[in-house]
Amino acid sequence: MLNIKIFGIVQGVGFRPFVSRIAAACNITGSVANKGSYVEIFACGSGDALKNFLTALHEEAPPRSAILNVTVDELPDENFLRFEIVDSTHETGDIFVSPDIATCEKCAAELFDPNDRRYLHPFINCTACGPRLTILKNMPYDRERTSMNDFPMCDACAGEYFNPDSRRYDAQPICCNDCGPEVYLLGKNLRGHDAIKFVRKILVAGGIVAIKGIGGFHLACDAKNFSAVQRLRYSKTRPTKPFAVMFRDVAAVEQNCILSAAQKNFLDSPQKPIVLLQKISGGSIAENVAPDINRLGAMLPYTPLHMLLFKFPDALKNFPDALVMTSGNPSGVPITIDDDAIKNFGFCDAILSHGRKILLRADDSVIDFVGDCPSMIRRSRGYAPLPIFYDGSKKNSALAVGGELKNTFCLAKNNLLYASPYIGDVSDLRTVEVLKSSIERMSDLLEIAPEVVACDLHPRYHTTELAEEIAAALDVPLIKVQHHYAHVLSCLAENNFHGEVIGVVFDGTGYGDDGTIWGGEFFICDEQRYERAASISPFMQAGGDKSAREGWRIAAALINDFNLARELKLASDAELAGQKFLLDKKINCVTSTSVGRLFDATAAVLRICSVSSYEGEAAMKLQAAAERSTRELHRDFTTTDEIFSAILTRRLNGENIFDLAKFFHASLAELTANICAEVSCRTKIKTVALSGGVFQNSLLSSLTAEKLRRRGLNVLRNSMIPPNDGGICLGQAVHAISPAVR
Repeated sequence: MLNIKIFGIVQGVGFRPFVSRIAAACNITGSVANKGSYVEIFACGSGDALKNFLTALHEEAPPRSAILNVTVDELPDENFLRFEIVDSTHETGDIFVSPDIATCEKCAAELFDPNDRRYLHPFINCTACGPRLTILKNMPYDRERTSMNDFPMCDACAGEYFNPDSRRYDAQPICCNDCGPEVYLLGKNLRGHDAIKFVRKILVAGGIVAIKGIGGFHLACDAKNFSAVQRLRYSKTRPTKPFAVMFRDVAAVEQNCILSAAQKNFLDSPQKPIVLLQKISGGSIAENVAPDINRLGAMLPYTPLHMLLFKFPDALKNFPDALVMTSGNPSGVPITIDDDAIKNFGFCDAILSHGRKILLRADDSVIDFVGDCPSMIRRSRGYAPLPIFYDGSKKNSALAVGGELKNTFCLAKNNLLYASPYIGDVSDLRTVEVLKSSIERMSDLLEIAPEVVACDLHPRYHTTELAEEIAAALDVPLIKVQHHYAHVLSCLAENNFHGEVIGVVFDGTGYGDDGTIWGGEFFICDEQRYERAASISPFMQAGGDKSAREGWRIAAALINDFNLARELKLASDAELAGQKFLLDKKINCVTSTSVGRLFDATAAVLRICSVSSYEGEAAMKLQAAAERSTRELHRDFTTTDEIFSAILTRRLNGENIFDLAKFFHASLAELTANICAEVSCRTKIKTVALSGGVFQNSLLSSLTAEKLRRRGLNVLRNSMIPPNDGGICLGQAVHAISPAVR
């Protein structure tokens, strides 16, 4: 008899039913059980039967599973009469929780099959798809430990659940029209299909609807209706930030966007993320969905309810094939998950909710591409909390609280780094409470008791305060990690790289060791220590928080000539005079090396964007302008001051702003490569790690990587972990569990 233990993503993906089926096919008796941190199998049979069984375990595993390790021990034979799935028991160890999985093709076909008993059921699922993380209370993953425990199975569902030949054998969220959750309209006596049909009519008529999904509420409207989109913008106080669009199918996407094979693979993957795609000129999506940029965030329906909204078989005509689908939350607050909170959105014409509780928020994941390589912008639904493996015999457990903006946190144990779903900006105290409760839930779920807590170096961040509170409550050490150093370490962790690198971090804002604002840094570093080898040219950043939103202020400081700033019409005379006063008197000023602010200043000088209504607006518009240029323009510069001065001179000479935007990107990439080459020559380090929010810019990222490789340097980039602040929790955790740190 063999005792087989399988570690990995083997929870909530139909693994135990799969084991039972191949055991029957291989003439194996015994049992399989979920142990919480692994699946345990006892297998009896002939030598050939056991060999075939082990081969099938690896080669035929469920498509949503991921086997990471298998141990096999021989034991004395036992007299098993059959092969059984036995009750789950709980044992400690590494835990792998499956993320939520988009509706599979088989369930989608059944959803619209009038002969199927789950016809038009908004919660259809099977072992290969459906909610996982967002409905899970604790491990092991069984129905009684999920929010589906509120819905007892009917006899028909129970028959499938206990039938080894069924596609829903041991599928924990199993339900049907007779026993599952039900959709309903808040404030109206409409439920089920009537509620869905009502919402469809509102969307056709140009209305706004809140819709409860897997990980929270969305706000939806017709993406082709300019007036509906504008009303949503006004109601949500979101003047220009792009909205994501959910398309009915791939064909609808291709009518509006350029879609490569690599992008299509992600768009239509089981994770169904939002993918940033190039717009097609003359597409039918309203211009105010993503104004003044050349990208559109596209996704496909990933729940049965989404599919029913697009394709419900009623008599309604002209239902749009594209819906704005943006997070249902006030600005700066995490996505809303319950009816009481969504009621505050009084501008909605209807609120479509349902009775299945969401236990952990999960916003939509967002992915861009650098060439054919993915570049994660927001890692959440479909991906979190899959761990990152970072080997090195580290046995500490840690909590890394993450950054203040785009917050995610990380729990670490052994060699596994579990980054949480996206939380949001922790400048709002409501988000702090969500962060705190999410840390508690995931710590319990993953059975991690931190031996150390890590956070950002900034003394006034809410995340720093929370980390201090948690460390004191647990009576464990607190380690504060410099912001940009954590960015580099996130890149090393994702690439499982050990050793020294030249770390290049281009970012918006980060607290430097000297108390100034850093954001254009060149480090020599490894997991345990770093040295600031170089930075971009420092400049004065005047105006406090306004300077991070109003790029003209940075431009005025860099120009340092009131009359020239007036000639460029950077701002009104009164605004420019006020800025000059602050700079002259050194009032509300701080020294900065932020590349993010340098992008803002350049966008202001080129009259592309002087004031940003959302983070990164100026940089996104500057990239969009650069991608309209067909010229190859750059020069070798030794400082960023020289680059900005050249931009200014050429702007005054009337050169094309699209060419100047391209010139800025190319020149900055060239300067970066030159500095890295010089540091490499001095230190003999041949690997460069690129990270930080500015490297979300796919144009700058690709240009910089290309120029570094031409100089014989190896390049590491973030890919499936965001280069922005959504990834720094990973770097904080890596530093915290490095043996020499404490």
